[in-house]
Amino acid sequence: MGRVGVLLLNLGGPDKLEDVGPFLYNLFSDPEIIRLPFRWLQRPLAWFIASRRVKTSQENYKQIGGGSPLRRITEAQGEALKEQLSDLGQEANIYVGMRYWHPYTEEAIALLTQDDIDKLVILPLYPQFSISTSGSSFRLLEKLWQEDPKLQRLEYTVIPSWYKQPNYLRAMADLIAQEIDQCPNPDEVHIFFSAHGVPKSYVEEAGDPYQQEIEECTYLIMQTLNRPNAHTLAYQSRVGPVEWLQPYTEDALKELGAQGVKDIVVVPISFVSEHIETLQEIDIEYREIAEEAGIHNFRRAPAPNTHPVFIRALADLVVEALEQPNFKLSQAAQMKKRVKMYPPESWEWGMTTSAEVWNGRIAMLGFIALIIELVTGHGLLHMIGLLQ
Repeated sequence: MGRVGVLLLNLGGPDKLEDVGPFLYNLFSDPEIIRLPFRWLQRPLAWFIASRRVKTSQENYKQIGGGSPLRRITEAQGEALKEQLSDLGQEANIYVGMRYWHPYTEEAIALLTQDDIDKLVILPLYPQFSISTSGSSFRLLEKLWQEDPKLQRLEYTVIPSWYKQPNYLRAMADLIAQEIDQCPNPDEVHIFFSAHGVPKSYVEEAGDPYQQEIEECTYLIMQTLNRPNAHTLAYQSRVGPVEWLQPYTEDALKELGAQGVKDIVVVPISFVSEHIETLQEIDIEYREIAEEAGIHNFRRAPAPNTHPVFIRALADLVVEALEQPNFKLSQAAQMKKRVKMYPPESWEWGMTTSAEVWNGRIAMLGFIALIIELVTGHGLLHMIGLLQ
């Protein structure tokens, strides 16, 4: 087969406090995060929001040590994956490509082209597909492929989502069971799955399969766990006036408290690495909400990180991808409903969100509404959702 490469895709995060401002600017410059009717607004608006957000965001990162651990964990996952693949008889070079911070996806592509890789497996570290996570990275890669003749000669295959992978499900079940078994009455512990949210319009209008994949993944994890515990699935990080996937995590926690639930294990179902949403939003913000609601035994299952069974899951995915027909970027980015992603359509006007930025609140509604009003002359206030 020749030299094999594996490109791990992730969002990225600021390594230190000084990185927070540029990281936010990069993120808000992505049309998949903020969608506006005119592209010339993108960068000025990104600069404005990043400038307004930087201090609050830095305070949140201070609570988890002064920066995101995402790069360190992702690189450790890559090293463990390389070793596991070698044990399975498949040598491979591993590359890490982050969407909004170093090492950027473009940097990873530059490295692998220098290494003369014969076949590349593109593996997003998002178990479930969403147009705002895997989809954004796939569209960036598609653009890079179109612009680089050398890349066009490279054989590659994409793994679009992998939430059904048996060893992934087993790793998640193991991590949940470890937390449940540390409680006084394990069978009475309520399992609380918290997934990152997306605007409801992504699912209903753009055909994003994310909600369906999250719901099926939750079911499969519970089947693998095979315990009698009750469970709830909710969506975290909702902001702004637009409707997001429901139920919302904060509301679901309050409802469970009102029902008399005392013991819960929170499961960050859409995350495979610790980062701001697990360490700050769940461990600090949602813990406070739960305790105020009367849930005094609040535990959280850790993200898989470098759990051996999880790393075996990634290795199995790579081996299977190498044995199957190639799956192209154009196929991976195709939604069930044919919605043109560029330029943004009318339904896309407004602001959406992605991981690593749901860590506070931002009062941007009036500013965005004013800009939209000035450039369009239409009342689009109700269409705007806010990033935190």
